[in-house]
Parts: sequence; C-alpha cells; structure tokens
Amino acid sequence: MNESDVLEQLSLLRNKEVDEIRVEKGDFLTFRSILVTQKDFKQFRGIAHHGGSISYRYLDTPRS
Repeated sequence: MNESDVLEQLSLLRNKEVDEIRVEKGDFLTFRSILVTQKDFKQFRGIAHHGGSISYRYLDTPRS
C-alpha cells in the first residue's frame, strides 16, 4: 500500500462511499503515518482484530 492508495481509501471512507476499510498488519505503519496527518483524524475510528488487521470507520462527530 502506497500513499496514493491510502489517500484514496480515506477519501472513500470520508465520503461514505464505503462503510469500512480494512488495513492488514503489514500496511499499518504506512497507513497510520498518513492517517495522523489528516485534518479530520479524530473522526476515524480503528478497531483491532485478531491477527493484526484493523478496521476503520468514519464517525460523524470527532472522538474525544
């Protein structure tokens, strides 16, 4: 997964074109380094799964 893939996935999630994206363990560091630079970072919620993958959803209100 490269930067353009991550930005595309985040855009799909942000625009509610998809309900959830799944990031595999090997892509997590790349994904997270881009995610934390987003202005709406606090509206993305990650849920860890057994085996190291993470599902992300976009929240209407920022988490605290």
